[in-house]
Amino acid sequence: MNHLSSPYEGVFFDLDGTLADTAPDLVAAVNQLVLARKASPKPYELLRPYASAGARGLIEGAFGMSPDHPDYLSLRDEFLSNYENALMVNSTLFDGISQVLDQLEAASIPWGIVTNKHERFTRPITEQMGLHQRAISTVSGDTTAHAKPHPEPILHAARIASIDPAKSIYIGDDIRDVIAGKAAGMQTVAAAYGYCGCKEPPEAWGADFIINTPLELIKIIFPNQG
Repeated sequence: MNHLSSPYEGVFFDLDGTLADTAPDLVAAVNQLVLARKASPKPYELLRPYASAGARGLIEGAFGMSPDHPDYLSLRDEFLSNYENALMVNSTLFDGISQVLDQLEAASIPWGIVTNKHERFTRPITEQMGLHQRAISTVSGDTTAHAKPHPEPILHAARIASIDPAKSIYIGDDIRDVIAGKAAGMQTVAAAYGYCGCKEPPEAWGADFIINTPLELIKIIFPNQG
């Protein structure tokens, strides 16, 4: 018999930098571009924070190039092709995430995923990690007409799950996640263990909670436990 109770009826997660540590494969894909241009690969530690912003962030980190540069689109397409061919080489769930998801399921609290990653990448990653089969909803960056920080993807995930956003919580590692979660009416958690690539530190995002490890979520979701 499970006696865990929670103030939340649903829990929603960002994917990259929150549930899954996908930066190793994202960085490898952008460093392939660098190597193809006969330059030295950039250090992983330098590029890791850019991973939350996907292709745009990583190309900026590796080449100092913004989307208005004339070469940006061709670089982006080459990056996405590199990434699609090697999505799950070194990507893993963050330590502690499995325990968090197990605890949610033991307490019959549904959970979902809301990411800005496009479905052609989200689907194979979440399926191979065993997440897609368990999540009540998985919303990608191209599922709705909007991406975070717009609240619509989070609201869409809650609608699929038939869960009141006001009784839910959203966890992410970027200020866009907190902005989107708050706009959707959810409580928010800043995942400070993630990529946190924006200029403002997690303390400045306005989240309701900040966590340094995934396991800290358990005390937030089940505040009366033990």
